[in-house]
Amino acid sequence: MKTLETLTDTAIDSVRGYELVAERADNPAVKTAFRDRAQNRRETVAKLNDELVRVGGEARTEGTVTGDLHRIWTKLTDRLFDSNKAATDNAEEGEDYIRKKFEAVIDGGLLKDEPKTLMVIENALTEIRAGERITDMFEERYEEAA
Repeated sequence: MKTLETLTDTAIDSVRGYELVAERADNPAVKTAFRDRAQNRRETVAKLNDELVRVGGEARTEGTVTGDLHRIWTKLTDRLFDSNKAATDNAEEGEDYIRKKFEAVIDGGLLKDEPKTLMVIENALTEIRAGERITDMFEERYEEAA
């Protein structure tokens, strides 16, 4: 259950991160894309929380201290660099981080005896990878423009 709680907390951080970068970006397309990603990630958090409750835990709402620190860093870098590029760079870093956490759980076989929970986590990873493809696309666009 601790593993599922940790992944859920990290997904909550991701929602907050997407909301922040959507708020900080100047480009309307970037804002819309990141707002949409935040909504998709909220749905993923809801599914992870449903699974937590199913296995006897409590739904998570807080996120992590690491996520809080990353959002502070995002605000600082936004003041120093182009807000659209900073937003996409920070979103990409966050997506890399969350993807690696979910992959480590799946690849490490930590939940091999919990097939229903593993399926929820695999589905969440599919959504995370979709988010990462979008952040990659924006990051490449702003790299080319620089």
